[in-house]
Amino acid sequence: MTRPPRNRRHVLVLNHYAKPLSEPGGTRHVELFSRLRDWDWTIVAADRDVYSRRRFTGREPNFVRVRVPGYTRNDHRRVLNWLGYAAGALVRSMLRRRPTVVYASSPHILAPVAGWLAAAVWRVPFVLEIRDLWPESMVGTGYLRRGSAMHRMLSGLERWLYRRADRIVMVAEGWRSYFRSLGVDENKLIWVSNGAEPSAFTLRPDRYPPLRDRLPVRGRLIVFAGAHGQANGLDELLDAAAELPQHTFALIGDGIDKPRLVARATAEGLSNVHFLDMIPKAEFAGVLGGADIGVHALADAEVFRLGASPNKLYDYLAAGIPVVTNCPGEPHDIVRASDSGAAVPPGKLVVGLRELVDREPAVLREMGARGRRFIEANRSRTAMAARLQRVLDDLAPQRGRDGTGSVPAAPRTGSDGPMPERPTVLSRGKESDFIPETPPNSSELPVSRC
Repeated sequence: MTRPPRNRRHVLVLNHYAKPLSEPGGTRHVELFSRLRDWDWTIVAADRDVYSRRRFTGREPNFVRVRVPGYTRNDHRRVLNWLGYAAGALVRSMLRRRPTVVYASSPHILAPVAGWLAAAVWRVPFVLEIRDLWPESMVGTGYLRRGSAMHRMLSGLERWLYRRADRIVMVAEGWRSYFRSLGVDENKLIWVSNGAEPSAFTLRPDRYPPLRDRLPVRGRLIVFAGAHGQANGLDELLDAAAELPQHTFALIGDGIDKPRLVARATAEGLSNVHFLDMIPKAEFAGVLGGADIGVHALADAEVFRLGASPNKLYDYLAAGIPVVTNCPGEPHDIVRASDSGAAVPPGKLVVGLRELVDREPAVLREMGARGRRFIEANRSRTAMAARLQRVLDDLAPQRGRDGTGSVPAAPRTGSDGPMPERPTVLSRGKESDFIPETPPNSSELPVSRC
């Protein structure tokens, strides 16, 4: 077996829910870390799918699997699942080659605890990535009572981790105010948004049957792709389907709430609603462009107003289809600034859908094209990987070939030139600073919307 050069840097990534591109779900870290220059990377993930609960049996490059117990409800068994991952990930981290940096991602908060311990043992920098605000997201979605003993304990653990992280990567720029309220040093905060690569979202009928060929489509084909959980507020989407029976709704994904949603659609005779299993990312990118409208929906929870970085929104726009979103803050700002769909308040999905289904096909295509251009300029995986490259290079500059000295860190540029320190929105030919008011990843009990 060929050993990597001694001066080759290595980042160890702890993410309970990470997926390879061959699987549906959270591929953020594969897409980002595979684009880094002069870094090797290993992802430590659980051996169970968070949605289907099935065990992974294959071996994927750059992945190490941790065996975790199963669960079927949000009860003590899920907590055991988290604990099992944290303990197993720590052991696995100790059995790997020495990392240059340990990078641990929430949710849940126990994964970063394991990451900090691994970094402390190896005496290397610790990067904490926040994809959901724990425990705030648990409070916002009704799974934890603010002020309870458990809430106080998790809040204390949260602040403890923030103090010990060398850098904190946040997926939503709007979370700065939240971190500031907890006294976090702003110099630690780095924004690396979720995103999508528009070049990957091209119809591939030669490899994958188009979405329209998989369903009996009438009217517009309206797609929701993502977790089916309480946090996603999909009852509102079924309400809209009941009011728009002349159009076709496809819900792609899985989650704890899916059986109930299927039962409701069946009981109400919603023959225009179709539930599809999760689709691997490569296949999903090759079929999504055949839809007419994408739906980004979240439950009406205060935590989502703090900030959002929803992968499904970026995927729709990268595929060139217009979007209806009911999430205030960054999703609203993106859709409005790019003029790529309808941004409506929570509870008003059907209003936004009515607005788009009545548009001419050419108008919808132009909306989609504007959204695609926005993602390419502002939220591409390539641009976000460049930001992540700078974070890691700043913490661990590359050693020279002789093992001494260093190579300068990566230039502060994105895919199309110099990158701003804060995200920007292209607003019909005008570039302006964009600081969202108010992700997720996401899922039933806050699991990544990432």
